[in-house]
Amino acid sequence: MAAASKSINTIAYIGIGANLGDARANVADAVDRLRRLDGCALQAVSSLYRTAPIDSGGDDYINAVARIATTLGAEALLQALHGIEQAHGRERPYHNAPRTLDLDLLLYGDEQIASATLTVPHPRMQLRAFVLVPLLELAPALVIPGLGAAQQFAAAVANQTISKSS
Repeated sequence: MAAASKSINTIAYIGIGANLGDARANVADAVDRLRRLDGCALQAVSSLYRTAPIDSGGDDYINAVARIATTLGAEALLQALHGIEQAHGRERPYHNAPRTLDLDLLLYGDEQIASATLTVPHPRMQLRAFVLVPLLELAPALVIPGLGAAQQFAAAVANQTISKSS
């Protein structure tokens, strides 16, 4: 995997969500696994938020966003995230299916990536309160590459129900 690594740290933001099983425990375990991930240093984690599923049914989601510094390339980081999902029994039976754990690579430095397996910035991230609210908690002045200041999208998601999860 050395070819997938680089020598400088890139700041990446990871969206974390779960709504099957013990969602809170699954999110906490994902954060712990990110903390221990080779080539990554966990810098910050947002509060936990509760949101209703979008375009799907099932229980409410527990969501958070993590900021990491990584020497992994974007594709290698995505594969590591998929490995964490698989450790939680993640299945993808259909689009927006309920999930034990969902890890999304939201941002990877200031890069814009459009490959067969990865799109960064993550599609529609600026339209989803469950991403934007915890992201802005961590980085209120963040600029989304190709879109502009993340804060400018806050009003567009204000009607989506989201609350801090105690």
